[in-house]
Amino acid sequence: MNREKKTNYTLPQRDREALKILIGGMLGLVVAMGIGRFVFTPILPLMQRDLAMSNTVAGWLAGLNYLGYLIGAIACSLSPKLLLSRMVAISSLLLSLATTLFMGLTVSALWWGVMRFSGGVASAILFIIISAEVTEALARRGYTHWVGALYGGVGIGIALSGLIVPPLDKVWGWSGTWIGAGALATVLAVIGIAIGRRRDLVQPITIDTSTQKSGLLNLRMLSVAYFFEGLGYIVTATFIVTIIAATPGLAAFAPYSWVAVGLAAVPSTIFWPYVARRIGNKRTLLIAYAFQGVGIFVSMYADSIIEVLFVAVSFGGTFMGIVAMTLAEGNLRLPNDGRRAAAVLTASFGIGQMLGPVLAGILADIQQGFFLPLMLAGICVFIGGLFVAFDRRFASAHERV
Repeated sequence: MNREKKTNYTLPQRDREALKILIGGMLGLVVAMGIGRFVFTPILPLMQRDLAMSNTVAGWLAGLNYLGYLIGAIACSLSPKLLLSRMVAISSLLLSLATTLFMGLTVSALWWGVMRFSGGVASAILFIIISAEVTEALARRGYTHWVGALYGGVGIGIALSGLIVPPLDKVWGWSGTWIGAGALATVLAVIGIAIGRRRDLVQPITIDTSTQKSGLLNLRMLSVAYFFEGLGYIVTATFIVTIIAATPGLAAFAPYSWVAVGLAAVPSTIFWPYVARRIGNKRTLLIAYAFQGVGIFVSMYADSIIEVLFVAVSFGGTFMGIVAMTLAEGNLRLPNDGRRAAAVLTASFGIGQMLGPVLAGILADIQQGFFLPLMLAGICVFIGGLFVAFDRRFASAHERV
């Protein structure tokens, strides 16, 4: 009798498989994005402290990372077959891990630039591959409603990177934080592969070429909005910890503000898609853009923990939600070629986030502060919201049900 009761709580085989795929994908995004791409943010003030790195150099390093991200996204867009290659996926994972580890083994700005650029290429390819494969695998099993949780892996990675940096810094300094982050990413990558590996993740894809061109045209306004979002949000994503570390009385809180960003990002990828199912993608994106923009403007004056927490939550609680909703909308507009839609949108996003930190770093050194860069970033996010508002390709929530 007791045995029968226990088996009632056992997940069906299909549920277990779907859950393993989801967890494996989330760990993949922890490694490729949360750590490989975003750990630079909490480590940056340590490099500036110990190596006297200027904001201009920091901005260029971030820009090179996003240039690599852009090139990776464009490569996937022009050659979707890359997304079906196991060798490409494995090589990108190894490159992401290696470039994180080796950042702590040199003080050459040239080699830092090479590694950040290479890591950016790897993170874009991994992000698109993981997004496409996990989405397709979950959809085949009837778990499309779980897809939003996948992107929570980015937030988990951000929170982890914020938590590990202070103790690693105390023992080994800035270089040890890079090496430690790379070691953690390696362990999580192995676990993710062991849990989420499925032989049927990739199946032959058929593309309706007759609708492909019109589908890409449907992405125009959405892509422009996503470009401005990339241009605006990335200033906060790159410099928020540096800005807080330079604020009197808040230096000790700076790395934990990045933890707050990550923790806010985790539920956002479930919350925003849930809201979108009720009121539509367009209205939900407009609310998210507005909330993020307000947070960026508040960051121009934030000098208390409460204000900083608001900035962290308004940023962390929106940027991955916007990513999840935009990619979902792109998939709806190009249903027969979701991988290409994801690649095209990611490329538009990548152009914006490549330019943002470079311009912000230069302006910050010229102006001796981040007031002007943050103001321009907030304006860019609101411009992105305007393009969403004027995009007539959105269907209503009722039409999408």
